[in-house]
Amino acid sequence: MATSFPSHCSLVKIVLICIGAFVSVLIPTSEGAVKKYQFDVVVKNVRRLCHAKPIVTVNGMYPGPTVYAREGDRVIINVTNHAQYNMSIHWHGLKQLRNGWADGPAYITQCPIQSGNSYTYDFNITGQRGTLWWHAHILWLRATVHGAIVIMPQVGVPYPFPQPDSEAELVLGEWWNADVETIENQGNTLGLPPNMSDAHTINGKPGPLFPCSDKHTYALEVEWGKAYLLRIINAALNDELFFAIAGHSMTVVEIDAVYCKPFTTEALLITPGQTTNVLVQANQSPGRYFMATRPFMDAPVLVDNKTATAILQYKGVPTTVLPLLPKLPAPNDTAFADSYLDKLRSLNTAQFPANVPLTVDRHLFYTIGLGANPCATCLNGTRLTASLNNITFMMPKIGLLQAHYFNTKGVFRLDFPDKPVTPFNYTGAPLTANLGTSMGTRLSKVAFNSTVELVLQDTNLLTVESHPFHLHGYNFFVVGTGIGNFDPAKDPAKYNLVDPPERNTVGVPTGGWTAIRFRADNPGVWFLHCHLELHTTWGLKMAFVVENGNGPEQSVLPPPKDLPLC
Repeated sequence: MATSFPSHCSLVKIVLICIGAFVSVLIPTSEGAVKKYQFDVVVKNVRRLCHAKPIVTVNGMYPGPTVYAREGDRVIINVTNHAQYNMSIHWHGLKQLRNGWADGPAYITQCPIQSGNSYTYDFNITGQRGTLWWHAHILWLRATVHGAIVIMPQVGVPYPFPQPDSEAELVLGEWWNADVETIENQGNTLGLPPNMSDAHTINGKPGPLFPCSDKHTYALEVEWGKAYLLRIINAALNDELFFAIAGHSMTVVEIDAVYCKPFTTEALLITPGQTTNVLVQANQSPGRYFMATRPFMDAPVLVDNKTATAILQYKGVPTTVLPLLPKLPAPNDTAFADSYLDKLRSLNTAQFPANVPLTVDRHLFYTIGLGANPCATCLNGTRLTASLNNITFMMPKIGLLQAHYFNTKGVFRLDFPDKPVTPFNYTGAPLTANLGTSMGTRLSKVAFNSTVELVLQDTNLLTVESHPFHLHGYNFFVVGTGIGNFDPAKDPAKYNLVDPPERNTVGVPTGGWTAIRFRADNPGVWFLHCHLELHTTWGLKMAFVVENGNGPEQSVLPPPKDLPLC
């Protein structure tokens, strides 16, 4: 049964009793409390879909423990790695101001935590509240190493929407019957996409539409007449997802931990990396109702098209009552996806303004492409790749932030192009020749406090496809989007510069473009990558080096003493 967010004291007791993850809390500081967690990365046997297998977990939980904090708190999470894989954890959507050492992507801001070692992530939550999440940021380990982050407003600050009676987190994911790392390695060896997942999950459970899954169904008990805040996270590796609740509409009130103008919808679209908070009124005929999720894919690409379910269970209704299924949009319902995304607007009030950069110091235009490079050992003599501006990113051997901070030579180059070297008809007929890409660890240097506009343009190299892009260290404003090729002469006139959605992860539409703007006021090295794990593995990523400003308050903090070694 879901309960409303507990007080700090009761929260400590609950977490200590239930998961042992909370070590100590509520050490008073001038700005907020200090929340301490212990994350033990351990392998545990888990059974789903009639198959048992060992998976990597945090504290033996799948999904892992929820991190609770308040805006203004300091959070200290000690991660001890008992698994056979090297590990790093990313606190997705937390800005980590001047503190990239706590951001977590392996070989970008840190070397991974070696098996048998520990590292302490120590960060402040400044100016953020809402739902974010954490996940492994190395290999494909985030398939099972992930969990929610719930940041409550400061004490005495209400939500800008009706106070719910209770809250619950819904983490949407994917399940493979085989070992995920083995599947990824097989794909890399063949130079082809690895096998797709065997099921989608809600809070780690696929639901009763799958074999051997009656016990593996998440149920949320509700009371008639009460309101519930659902914190929905897409932790899936490779699928954008629709979500709906049978018989119940949802009011969207927050995206990526930013309040938005409320609107009501029968279904929502959420890409990997994104979070969405919705209010649901338990005002229907008492019964049992399926909450369901399945992929959105409007390109000729194979996905795991099966529907995962959980149950909205009215209190007092027998579990023998069969739940009703919701009407989800068709898997290729582009019209619904576009209509839903068009409704997303920043709240833009005096208390929660939308500080959209109205002038731009730096214009960037990045093409998103698939490709193929020669590979003597691969099945077809080629290995599938992905690129930005035809550059496939090569992971370094040490953390890029470390190399930048200590001025280590030979690790990366600062010559990532602001636009494609060779323009072409990006979304015209499919291009299947000359698919080779340039390989390199090439970064883009950005002046401190400059304003940046980045247009991400999908291409028809092999095929068009939607791509969810995540920028570390920042939120950004999604000022425009469109289908076809971006027109710099006409399209900016249609931008929303008043109340565009503010996010940390945005979907670039199939065969289209998205324009984002942000102010580069957070110095460090910050990753930009597709949040489809397959494409990230293939090299669809780059990083920005945001220079220091004037003085220590605008400079990267020194690294912690326990920073992992490579």
